[in-house]
Amino acid sequence: MPGARDPGRLGPLETEVMETLWAARTPLSVREVLDRLNGRPGQARAYTTVMTVMSRLAEKGVLERTRDGKGYRYRAVVDDAAGVAVREVVRDFGEAAVAQFVDQARADPKLLRRLRKLLDE
Repeated sequence: MPGARDPGRLGPLETEVMETLWAARTPLSVREVLDRLNGRPGQARAYTTVMTVMSRLAEKGVLERTRDGKGYRYRAVVDDAAGVAVREVVRDFGEAAVAQFVDQARADPKLLRRLRKLLDE
């Protein structure tokens, strides 16, 4: 169900890659992600395009990559779109963003637990 977990600030292909990895629940290679993406209706993607997107997602800190032979296997570091958004806000705004989250979390125990979980990741 594309778009259901749209991470907001991610582009359309980044979102599709994240949805593919979330659905897999196991680390995948670029080729495995590409095959799953190209198995959907729509335009076929090039290997190098998907590889570049996945590398950038790793640089953003939402994917983790581990060496696997000559390539890498990638896994989502965050569980959902909210995790992606939090990482991006913290990356972009640092200490001020964390302070704002903590202030909001004091009024909402559920939010505070979620924030602690994300910070532990």
